[in-house]
Amino acid sequence: MTGKERIQTVLSHKTADRIALDFGASPVTGIHVKIIDEMRRHYGLEAKPVKVIEPFQMLGEVDDELAAIWKIDAIGVSGQSDMFGHRQENFVEKRMPWGQVVLLPASFILKEDKGNLYVFPQGDSSCAPTAMMPASGFFFDAIERTPATDMDAELNIEDNMEEFAVMDDQAVDYWKNALSKARATGRAVVANMGGTGLGDIALVPGLNLKNPKGIRAIADWYMSTVTRTDFIREIFDRQADIAVQNLEKVNRVAGDCIDVAYVCGTDFGTQNSQFCSAESLQYLYAPAYKKINDWIHQHTQWKTFKHSCGAMVPLLDSLIDAGFDIINPVQINATGMDPQFLKSTFGDRLTFWGGGVDTQKVLQLGTPEAVSTQVRQLCDIFGANGGFVFTSIHNIQANVPIQNVIALMDTIGEIRG
Repeated sequence: MTGKERIQTVLSHKTADRIALDFGASPVTGIHVKIIDEMRRHYGLEAKPVKVIEPFQMLGEVDDELAAIWKIDAIGVSGQSDMFGHRQENFVEKRMPWGQVVLLPASFILKEDKGNLYVFPQGDSSCAPTAMMPASGFFFDAIERTPATDMDAELNIEDNMEEFAVMDDQAVDYWKNALSKARATGRAVVANMGGTGLGDIALVPGLNLKNPKGIRAIADWYMSTVTRTDFIREIFDRQADIAVQNLEKVNRVAGDCIDVAYVCGTDFGTQNSQFCSAESLQYLYAPAYKKINDWIHQHTQWKTFKHSCGAMVPLLDSLIDAGFDIINPVQINATGMDPQFLKSTFGDRLTFWGGGVDTQKVLQLGTPEAVSTQVRQLCDIFGANGGFVFTSIHNIQANVPIQNVIALMDTIGEIRG
């Protein structure tokens, strides 16, 4: 089987020739640039700067050499600009605070102050910085540049729609070319076309906007989902209308290249509970989700991908009803997220894209032997009868012991054969 065939098989809840594998195809199944560099050295590959494919989290490119060693089955395609608004072009070498030289766009302006590293929207240093990497940190934190709104203020919905727009011809051409190139790899293509994430708190501050307006402060946004539900719901409804227009455009020129649509990364779960009730999800989010997912299912063969960390069991039926085919990252150490229960209860309706190893405790703090044991246990549970794409529970971070990452990759390699 090719990677594309393997992932299509498991997405149909059938058993493939071996477990399907993804690292690097999405912003939530990635690996930090530091770990990518260390793994290249482990395999004796040529030393070279790692390309940053998602700078907010400092995720590195899983290049063709690593993809071949690991036998990766999926490849991701994202938009022309990163989360800070830099075009993904003209990559140049830049040295990070921990000493690693990486590749970032030439427009990616960095300024250091008191040990902290600041980045600017669209590379415009005349604007206030949009994110900061703390001293001794390994990724960026958003900076809130818009004050909280007064609860009785009259708000303009257009202020929270600035980042959503219908694609122009140039953007459509980009997607046509990028998706065609990805399809040629023989791997399953995960397309992150943007504009479909409803209230993703990483995006709410408007990191790519020079002068964001509206409800942008994080606490303000969360309170507004309770106190301004109709206003937020209208934002989602209008956002979904624009998203469907863009999906139509991409489908027209390269729809047959896509296997999975990365729809939304909004977290609904905490370690022990949820950010909202199932009833709130159904009222506030589900109508827009259904508009997007129903269009996809009615017009394409794509499967729809939903990321949400945390204790998700009380919300999974609602997400299935809203049209999601895939759940990620499958945080098995959150309350109620027992692997066997998840598989037996939801395994015929959801594909688990994740759940391969606990990144909070086992991968981060355990021994290589503990990592190997858990990987085998979870593959036995989630891998039965398809409906499983192996990857870690969220991204592999910079400070994970490299011997544990080696154990992870060696073990899944042995299992897959």
